[in-house]
Amino acid sequence: MVIGCSSKSVQRLLARSGGLKSRSKPRSALRLSPVEREEISRDMQARLSCRSIAKLLGRSPSTVSRDVAVSGGRGHYRAWRADARSVRAAHRPKMPKLRSCLALRREVERRLRQRWSPQQISARLRTDFPDDPNMRISHETIYQSLFVQGRGALRSELTSCLRSGRTRRRSAVHRAGAGELKNMVLLSERPPEVADGAVPGHWEGDLIVGKKSLSAIATLVERQTRFIMLCRLPDGRQAEQVKVALAKKIRRLPELLRRSLTWDRGKEMGEHASLTVETGVQVYFCDPRSPWQRATNENSNGLLRQYFPKGTDLSGHTQRQLDQVAAQLNARPRKTLHWRTPSESFARVVAMTV
Repeated sequence: MVIGCSSKSVQRLLARSGGLKSRSKPRSALRLSPVEREEISRDMQARLSCRSIAKLLGRSPSTVSRDVAVSGGRGHYRAWRADARSVRAAHRPKMPKLRSCLALRREVERRLRQRWSPQQISARLRTDFPDDPNMRISHETIYQSLFVQGRGALRSELTSCLRSGRTRRRSAVHRAGAGELKNMVLLSERPPEVADGAVPGHWEGDLIVGKKSLSAIATLVERQTRFIMLCRLPDGRQAEQVKVALAKKIRRLPELLRRSLTWDRGKEMGEHASLTVETGVQVYFCDPRSPWQRATNENSNGLLRQYFPKGTDLSGHTQRQLDQVAAQLNARPRKTLHWRTPSESFARVVAMTV
């Protein structure tokens, strides 16, 4: 009507020119096709194993066995039925399981209130309801229901029952390998002399992060003497800013006290190769989720939280103030140093290197 002709005329024109593009999305190559399911059905009748069928199709054995299992099993598998089930399962949006199954939601909420973790809940439901497939749910689904807006079938206040107290979560798929630094020299390649603390000049470092992760202070601790140095990061905690601040501080040390630096795998150390070139200090990286491999620095950061509490803004501290805090900590006697202070121990080491 808009262009001044009948709808029938428009239909005839579209038919002659090939018609409208289908609105259905093309099937993913990762999904089994109807032809492949026909092959599976025939091979099942021939009593071939799932592994043999998968080899003929060029698919993973688990792909074939899973499709057979959810489509009635070996004795009841039919290609048309399996394909129809697959199409139905792929429809989106889907009703979240915690919304559609009231009994499951009640069980999950009850156990969350008892301070169970989602992983404990997921595993125990399989044990407590072995014959009821509706009472099964993955721990990631529970986390998503708590944290992801739009999927929240669980009450938001239940997040306070989690041990971590966090209000955000990324799935394991996103966490694994995210933001890996390039050309890392691992802790296993560090000289043995570093571990026993017999030789000075080996440092451990990290960041103390302020409120909402908007500010930070870089910390350096010498392993043998427990001597602390603090670096202000006025321009942020990106890799380039951290490298500049650390290099400026390290270059003030005698050359013999610039041997190595051990850090975790934070992105702030993305310029570690450039830092090594500028200072001569080799940077070593801890294993994933292993802060205990920098025990000296972790302990020192705990002491520093007395001056810089968590959740406070760290950007207002000047370098002079940071140096005063470091001097105060370095003046405390330490049992591990036979009650000498880090300043005394460090001064003696510096005197020996001159």
